[in-house]
Amino acid sequence: MPKPKISTDWMCGCAGCHMSLLDIDERILKIAELADIRATPITDLKEPDESGVDVGVLEGGINNTANEEVAHRMRKRCKILVALGDCAVFGGVPAMRNFFTLEETLRRAYIETESTDSEGKIPSDPELARMTRVRAVHEVVPVDIFVPGCPPDPDVIYYVLSELAQGRKPELKGELLHWH
Repeated sequence: MPKPKISTDWMCGCAGCHMSLLDIDERILKIAELADIRATPITDLKEPDESGVDVGVLEGGINNTANEEVAHRMRKRCKILVALGDCAVFGGVPAMRNFFTLEETLRRAYIETESTDSEGKIPSDPELARMTRVRAVHEVVPVDIFVPGCPPDPDVIYYVLSELAQGRKPELKGELLHWH
């Protein structure tokens, strides 16, 4: 029987969930024995196979059209979709901007802060249209498994991936949902 394929991607967030994935340390070798780790932001392959994967994992909220495309592409190409981390599960820290208008947020980020360029220009990219609010993954595409945490505990990530790699649905309850 062929190994299940796993792909991951990240969107609007800090990459901390993928760092937590790396923090499973040598146990990643066990995951590699059980599954074929395909495209991830931390490997050379960046997009899930067009032919599809068994498990897709998304980190980050959805802040712009590029993020939205990533979510749709992953959902289309995977059988089981995992929302990894608080940003993917409910918007997390990036969703704090939802309390302000998009214009207020951009003005503060690019004009009012000391760290921006002296001309005070807000960057514009028509292919990266910003959304008026940050959304969780399930607000854009159906999600099968939610793994909260900022970032999720490496033990929880290992548990989820190893269960999925063995064809079982992980049950996240009790200690597996503790916060750090």
